[in-house]
Amino acid sequence: MRILLVEDDRRVAAALASALTRRGYEVEHAATVAAALSAAPCDLVLLDLTLPDGDGTEVCRELRRRSSQLGIIAVTARGEERDRVLGLRLGADDYVVKPFSMVELQARIEAVLRRAAHAAPARDLIEVGPVRIDVAARTVAVAGQPVALTRKEFDILLSLARQPGTAVPRDRILLDVWGTTWADRHTVEVHVGSLRAKLGDPRLVETVRGVGYRLRGE
Repeated sequence: MRILLVEDDRRVAAALASALTRRGYEVEHAATVAAALSAAPCDLVLLDLTLPDGDGTEVCRELRRRSSQLGIIAVTARGEERDRVLGLRLGADDYVVKPFSMVELQARIEAVLRRAAHAAPARDLIEVGPVRIDVAARTVAVAGQPVALTRKEFDILLSLARQPGTAVPRDRILLDVWGTTWADRHTVEVHVGSLRAKLGDPRLVETVRGVGYRLRGE
């Protein structure tokens, strides 16, 4: 998962980026309004509202205009009620006042990402190579043959199928399936092993070393 960190204080940005990277996120830092608005697409924005070349609320407004599904958390020293209300009205999903703990920030990131995932338009049928998933009925077939999966196995397969051919990080799978990135990663490996066996072709779910897993579409 990719986070855009918009923060003009270099020391604060370095500390936050380091902590987020250790938790498995890919972090891009932007120190100005201009850099924030020209940054590459991401999953979530941590946005300081006080920036040297403008107001972070304008960044929030513009990013929300571009995407209704982007997660935005205002991270700022502005703790007054009117500032929090303004930030939320402009499109922020949450508001964290400095100073804060990484435990709190992690929980808020996970909550916002979960809401964004649930808000994304769902497809009823997903086909990736020989794999056919009926999302509403929660059924799976491979080459036309039904496959019985547990709830967790189905959710893992669905997480991979929503991004076919793309390496999906383990933390993304943990968040999609278990609702947190703090779960034991060995749990993912065990369930993926069982999923591979049931799909009948271990090559369908490919391990991407150091990242996660990929559902092959060939």
